[in-house]
Amino acid sequence: MITVSWLIAVPAIASVLLLLLPFSQRAAGYLSLLVSLAVAGGVIGFIYRFEPLGGDQFGDNVAWITQLGIRWHVAVNGVTLAMIAITAVITCCAIGYGMWARRERSHASFALILMTEAFLIIVFSARDLVVFYVGFEGMLIPLLVLLAAWGGKGRKTAMIQVIAYTAMGTLLMLLAIAWLGFTAPGGPNFDLYGAIGRGNDWVFAAFAFALAIKSPLFPFHGWVLPAYREASPEVAAVLSGVASKAGGYAFLAVLVPLFPEQSAKYAWIFIALGAFGFLYGALLAFRQPDGRGVIAYSSIAQMSFVILGVFLLNSRGATGATFQMVNHALVSGALFLLAGWLETQAGSGSFKHLGGLARSRPVLATVALIVGMAALAVPGSSVFASEFLILLGSFEVHWWLGVIVTLGIVLGAMYMLRWISAVLHEREGDFVGTLNPPDLRRGALLCILPLALILVGLSIAPAQFTDRVDAAATTMISAAAKEAGR
Repeated sequence: MITVSWLIAVPAIASVLLLLLPFSQRAAGYLSLLVSLAVAGGVIGFIYRFEPLGGDQFGDNVAWITQLGIRWHVAVNGVTLAMIAITAVITCCAIGYGMWARRERSHASFALILMTEAFLIIVFSARDLVVFYVGFEGMLIPLLVLLAAWGGKGRKTAMIQVIAYTAMGTLLMLLAIAWLGFTAPGGPNFDLYGAIGRGNDWVFAAFAFALAIKSPLFPFHGWVLPAYREASPEVAAVLSGVASKAGGYAFLAVLVPLFPEQSAKYAWIFIALGAFGFLYGALLAFRQPDGRGVIAYSSIAQMSFVILGVFLLNSRGATGATFQMVNHALVSGALFLLAGWLETQAGSGSFKHLGGLARSRPVLATVALIVGMAALAVPGSSVFASEFLILLGSFEVHWWLGVIVTLGIVLGAMYMLRWISAVLHEREGDFVGTLNPPDLRRGALLCILPLALILVGLSIAPAQFTDRVDAAATTMISAAAKEAGR
């Protein structure tokens, strides 16, 4: 039977082959796309066979480094499956976009994207703390190389900022993992479930600091705007769509279960930071002069909202946070690919040079409106469903928190309306008038359309998602919720 280890091994092996063997640009693209589609096919098989109440499934648990008590323990539950699925989808779209854009040294670019996918699946499936750390730290390496080698003019500064922010956080988390493992009863043991409840406030803080940077949670978000602006569109889609979700996922699936007492004790801090970050990110997104700036600050807002949902410590908040991560991955991935297409076709991503693109471009207008309306959280959309769950969870905690969340949702609608208007409507910008870009079609369309169609599918049947993740999400926060008296 195929296990999650196979989903890790396939892109990892393919990435090594692409780096070592002299593939042509065309062959490297098709091989990479085939591998990413194979991983997506494996995930579909998992979804078909998954039992929502079955706990961890499709896993492996074997000795890895025996002397240190480290085991290769990976498995899938409802929340894990959702995150792996969205990773597989966005990887396919990112590689497809790279093929359409004809990146230089594309074999290396595709190899690094596949390597990132392998590390991300490790993060989402790890049940051993060392294995989790390997994935959490390892995914940063290919992403940094992708930013440095294929980024924009300010890529070096952006890369330094990413390293400066993440290095201290991951080092502190490594020390915290070492403390948990080497103080385990009976000798070194890094099993995630075996470490539950053994931490203290300082160990909790070390984990929380690293996860807050990766998410990103205000005020640890300084690396986001330069990285998202300078990365190539497909790398920005991976960064915003799934790499940032490693932090949000780990808050829900690692931090809260591992430290139930501290999570209940300090939940108010994360609720406050999440609420402020939600409003702050939305306000700054509204003021940005370009599409990438809007998407970057909206990502800060949405991930702050996710973390707020996690620390509500109730089932609606946890399920809503998981659903929101998936929705935001789809929306931000599609928006970054659209922004990249606009930059190549219209010559700029700045709103002052765009406008009027809906005229004579029905495909672009349709796709942009589907994604934009989903991001607006119009009633009936999947984003509305996830935001409504977190909103209900907020009102369960306190009415004033629900009011703040409602205000953030309204602000989110404002910046997305501005994005839609600036790109599709208003008067035609000078670059658009000069270059007269074509309609969205062929390769670029095939990379963006799947994300839009999945948003439509989740909007039609959101219960198909929530029914699969609710049990796992509720279990993850149950001990902390009990500590908090909820």
